[in-house]
Amino acid sequence: MKSRILIYADGSAIGNPGPGGWGAVLVFYKNQNGAQGRVLELGGGEKHTTNNRMELIAVINALQFVYKLKTKNYQLVIRTDSSYVINGITKWVKNWQKDKWRGVNKKPILNKDLWTKLLKFERGRKIKWEYVPGHSGVVGNERVDFIATLCARDKQWKTQRFFDGPLSKYPFDIFNTKQTKNRPASRKKSSGKAAYSYLSLVGGVLMKHPTWVECEKRVKGVSGAKFKKAASAEDEKEIIRQWEL
Repeated sequence: MKSRILIYADGSAIGNPGPGGWGAVLVFYKNQNGAQGRVLELGGGEKHTTNNRMELIAVINALQFVYKLKTKNYQLVIRTDSSYVINGITKWVKNWQKDKWRGVNKKPILNKDLWTKLLKFERGRKIKWEYVPGHSGVVGNERVDFIATLCARDKQWKTQRFFDGPLSKYPFDIFNTKQTKNRPASRKKSSGKAAYSYLSLVGGVLMKHPTWVECEKRVKGVSGAKFKKAASAEDEKEIIRQWEL
């Protein structure tokens, strides 16, 4: 049986741009019963960066570790909640290269330095990319989100190991992909009451929006973002209190 490597990766930035962190969980195994398996958690960050750069760096650092290993005969799966990373490496990057790293708007592609690094790791190797809905309760994704956020908030810039040991002793059910939280898109429909305002919290910065369109534009695709509809001034104050602002 081939060895298997499962990677969960995530990135976060407070302020976007601002202090950022990344997290990765690497699982080395042949079967899921924990026998002879190993789990390695990695995390780090940068003083001034963006969410997308951290998403890319999380994957790059995980792959960097894997490719230093002597073993070559393995199946590799990478799971991330970043559509930016998955679409970029599986769809967009070929056209970027053809167009000399310029987008459809003719402007230079952001994060070219990281995309070229990821391409070097991806070239000639078979990687299965899997999208995982963010903040939906999937165990592995929640764990890397925690590590990334921790590194950003605690200014832990240097790469470090949070867990390195047997799969049988890992305290999280890493193979469980069940979604235990409602995703924003799956929330129940509004009660029909007119909105007093829409609140968004991104990177610790609160903003009020008169329309849902404006609020959605700010939070969509941003890891760790919060948003909520306020039905009144009192409701607005209560939401802010719950967010501990």
